[in-house]
Amino acid sequence: MPLGLIIVLVVAALVFFGAAHRVLDRMRLTDAQALVILGLIIAGSFFDIPITRGRTSVTVNVGGIIIPAALALYLLARAGTAWERTRAVLASVVTALAVWGMAQLTDFGPHGGRTPVLDPLWLFALVGGVVAYLFGRSRRAAFVAGTLGLILYQLLEWAINTPAPGQASTLALGGGGFFDAVVLAGVVSVGLAELIGETRERLQGGPDTDRPARLREALAGGPASGSSGDDHAAGPAEGEPGGDERG
Repeated sequence: MPLGLIIVLVVAALVFFGAAHRVLDRMRLTDAQALVILGLIIAGSFFDIPITRGRTSVTVNVGGIIIPAALALYLLARAGTAWERTRAVLASVVTALAVWGMAQLTDFGPHGGRTPVLDPLWLFALVGGVVAYLFGRSRRAAFVAGTLGLILYQLLEWAINTPAPGQASTLALGGGGFFDAVVLAGVVSVGLAELIGETRERLQGGPDTDRPARLREALAGGPASGSSGDDHAAGPAEGEPGGDERG
């Protein structure tokens, strides 16, 4: 069974048993919505939509491109602030460029000749997930950057290595190993955001709005009701309407 499907099934089990409720709440998804989306990803992984035919054949995998991209765009639209949306888009571009740059430097890409110890697409997914978290920071932004970043990378590879006119070629966007990479990048980015964000909250005594006013004032460097201007300024709690889920 492909790695991507295994990861999706594991995530579905966590959602079903309620272990992912906190993360989903901060991403503004219910358990039922998450299970439906995961089911669509699994079912969609078996379907490819033809875009072009003939000597140049291009197909798009439903589970590897369409469903993850639609979910990322939905979360992008549900972002708490305009800055979070902007940060998620910029993080997606940075993630795509980081993965593409690593592919060029290591010569591990589809047209490279070196054989790495780790499957290159897994490596790209791990690097993409880490970069997505570092630049996205919040759960939503990290997931958007992780999934869209890998999708943009594949589109970039396709655009740069477009076959010469008349040359036969076949391209399956989101299929095969790229399905695994997109799924893994999304899980890694959100996992890092949750792990590091949860650790940070425990060390600082909880989310900003749960702390005493004097502590918030000391951390913000000003009045408790003011804003320090960064991601961790006092504001709506994570998961509340208008709140930006901090990573």
